[in-house]
Amino acid sequence: MTIASSSPAATPAVSGQAVELTVVRRDGSSTPFDTTKISVAMTKAFLAVEGADAGTTHRVRDLVTDLTGRVLAALTSRGPNSSPGRRSVQVEDIQDQVELALMRAGEHQVARAYVLYREERTKARTPADPSGITDKPAPTVRAADGSRSPLDVERLRVIVTEAAHDLDAVDAELILDATLGSCYDGIAEHEVELALVMAARSYVETEPQYSFAAARLLLDQIRREALGRVHGEPRQASQADMAQGYAEYFPHYIRTGIEAGQLDPELGGFDLERLAAAIRPERDLGFTFLALQTLYDRYLLHIDKVRYELPQAFFLRVAMGIALREDDRDTRAIEFYELLSSFRFLSSTPTLFNSGTTRPQLSSCFLTTVEDDLSGIFTGIRNNALLAKYSGGLGNDWTPIRGIGAHIRGTNGESQGIIPFLKVANDTAVAVNQGGRRKGAVCAYLETWHIDIEEFLELRKNTGDERRRTHDMNTANWVPDLFMQRVEADGEWTLFSPDEVPDLHDLYGAAFAEAYAGYEAAADRGEIRVFRRVKAVELWRRMLTVLFETGHPWITFKDAANLRSPQQHDGVVHSSNLCTEITLNTTVDETAVCNLGSVNLVAHLTADGVDDDLLRETVRTAVRMLDNVIDVNFYTTPEAERANQRHRPVGLGLMGFADALAKLRIPYASDAAVEFADTSMEQVSYHAIEASSELAAERGSYSSYDGSLWSLGILPIDSLDLLHTARDGDVILDRSTRLDWKTLRAKVLRNGMRNSNVMAIAPTATISNICGVSQSIEPTYSNLFVKSNMSGEFTVANPYLVADLKARGLWDQVMVSDLKYHDGVLAGIERVPADLRELYATAFEIDPLWLVKAASRRQKWIDQSQSLNLYMAKPSGRALDELYRSAWRYGLKTTYYLRSQSATHVEKSTLQGTDGRLNAVPVALAEPTGAVCSIDDPDCEACQ
Repeated sequence: MTIASSSPAATPAVSGQAVELTVVRRDGSSTPFDTTKISVAMTKAFLAVEGADAGTTHRVRDLVTDLTGRVLAALTSRGPNSSPGRRSVQVEDIQDQVELALMRAGEHQVARAYVLYREERTKARTPADPSGITDKPAPTVRAADGSRSPLDVERLRVIVTEAAHDLDAVDAELILDATLGSCYDGIAEHEVELALVMAARSYVETEPQYSFAAARLLLDQIRREALGRVHGEPRQASQADMAQGYAEYFPHYIRTGIEAGQLDPELGGFDLERLAAAIRPERDLGFTFLALQTLYDRYLLHIDKVRYELPQAFFLRVAMGIALREDDRDTRAIEFYELLSSFRFLSSTPTLFNSGTTRPQLSSCFLTTVEDDLSGIFTGIRNNALLAKYSGGLGNDWTPIRGIGAHIRGTNGESQGIIPFLKVANDTAVAVNQGGRRKGAVCAYLETWHIDIEEFLELRKNTGDERRRTHDMNTANWVPDLFMQRVEADGEWTLFSPDEVPDLHDLYGAAFAEAYAGYEAAADRGEIRVFRRVKAVELWRRMLTVLFETGHPWITFKDAANLRSPQQHDGVVHSSNLCTEITLNTTVDETAVCNLGSVNLVAHLTADGVDDDLLRETVRTAVRMLDNVIDVNFYTTPEAERANQRHRPVGLGLMGFADALAKLRIPYASDAAVEFADTSMEQVSYHAIEASSELAAERGSYSSYDGSLWSLGILPIDSLDLLHTARDGDVILDRSTRLDWKTLRAKVLRNGMRNSNVMAIAPTATISNICGVSQSIEPTYSNLFVKSNMSGEFTVANPYLVADLKARGLWDQVMVSDLKYHDGVLAGIERVPADLRELYATAFEIDPLWLVKAASRRQKWIDQSQSLNLYMAKPSGRALDELYRSAWRYGLKTTYYLRSQSATHVEKSTLQGTDGRLNAVPVALAEPTGAVCSIDDPDCEACQ
């Protein structure tokens, strides 16, 4: 007889009659029999003998299932029935049968471990006699100059105790014991610091609070390094010391940065004593280990790789840089610092990198149109290099470039098309790697009617002529509505070279459809030299096939982006950006620029939803900060400065959406989640538009305001009508509202708008890590995984799930093993209650249509777009077709990566058991990935 170990209770048949087992506890009470407890106890014994990874192996899991069945069979076949169909068993009888089953299976060491486990449980039930602890002699520590001194165990105890402060699940003595066990005689000072951090981080997979403890131990290392560099002498400080230490350190830090030529000398003109007094040292305790390590590796300023910037000084430096042009810049800097350091809002990575420095390139995204001549092409590639140098992410519109076979008057030859030039642009992005902090990142956009579109689709393939491949460049289709309509009608589609159809590039909607049909008729009459006819649905299938195979080109929609653009009076949106959330006009003379930042949704939650008053306060300050970026920004090209000063677009987004759902107990795959996406974005939209309008009253409207949709009283929610009319109603839109939009329209008409565009939801790949929340609008990837980025590999456990499992008595080492075995997915762990499996369903368990529906409800409030990844566990041609047609029909402007599950899942490994090796490296792989991109794609960081 084999009974599944995951069965909570069992009623096996004996002599044809079902028998219900009851367990008699040691206190005489009774409880229903639960086979799960047997399998958990056995698994713990295997873990004790074979290591923490044993529970993830098929051999152990199958054996535990089999042995649990044997124990159950033995218990039901012996002893008297307490009543017909019932049988009572003592706890000791169950444990005896477990021991016997293990011995009969030949698992003698595991049986011994189980005996020891029983003994430990027995001791735990009896009061233990206090006993003294014999300390072994402390090892010596080797300083940088070679001198030695005894290891200061008491200081370690202070640091570890501080690290565990207010973390009820963290055992300071456990960290200290593990650290001391790793120390050897003659250990270097930096190795002691590493041993502390490694000791704490090894427990993160079993208790997420250890991530905060590890961060605080890393903070001790950062304090020693920064204080020593700023003060010019070795210094150590505990967290308690920093209550006064920050105030003393901060003016020295500013002077150090200015003398090193890294900080803008204008920062020295602030009231440094007043600003230093505003620093909140306790906020250093809010970082997770991933957050602080990322901050240390890539954001904190350094001289010769020695950091001199502490975390709160970092936030204040960024705030000071953004406040440079304010009238009362000390007050504003403190206001901005409060917002950033509280994690309620965070500016994008370029702003964090460069604010307050001598090269303050603070903008996130740049969109260009490449001109159709050799000089224009290489000017565009040169501008890419200049824009990427200081952390900008690029979107290039390549549609104007004539296609292969087109006539070149200057040489009387034929064009080789856009592919050779894209190869040059690709290699330029690789070469300009932003000082080694991250590679240059660019996305090429091409409209679907371009004659080179079929070769464009092949750019990311791993086969074919390498000279016509761009493995490092992102690509995206810029798809007009007419193409989608031809696909649905199973019609033909004509490809053209833009030199013969030049106006198609600047047309959309009905005007595009009319001109396109005219050019098709001209081609039929022989008046167009270069064209080709294809079946629209066959081209669509090829687009979806390569998207699945390579992750590119992404699918983005030209007409939705333009028909709802507030700036359609002053140009055309020809592409999106690197991460598909920016939709701004571009010309050869104007490079669109966007300045990004994101609201942390979780930081604004109450039990009833979003705290509207707090959100309004956050958004008002955030929009002011984003607008300030435009004026303090360092522009690397005149085209970028011209566009940004004329139109002043900003992109306010959000992050922590999945965390917010978890806190509100709303499953991602639910109508309630779609409603929350709607209501929360409505609040952000309302306050962002209001904030920009109030700034316009204070500072004036942007230059090209007159004639915009804003000036006509048409807000993003109203522009839905324009899309509905253009598509003759063939679009699924929700027009419901909850706030007083009539009053806001009147305010906009009265005050104007400071910014042409106000909202865009970026991926927040890095800044969400710093805040310790889920990325952007993404669903949870996995409930236990190892996150890989440029700072290393970090164990991440879903803290909300862990808290729920603890509350139900289900969080233990066996559950950790189960999560590893099932790649962080709860569906296969039957002892997890159904409501938790639904609440914590991961990205690949969710029907992607839920993501589209939620995105559609956000899109109605957003004047730009959103970085929307789509997840599909088992892609098929039909499923992809339905998904992307739905994205178009639901009115989305853009989509981002299509992610499918990789063959390589989470490594079944652990950080525990490193045996004190201080150079130990986590061996787990990254979480499930997309076709060719990791979940934390470094390219995304150009946005955030």
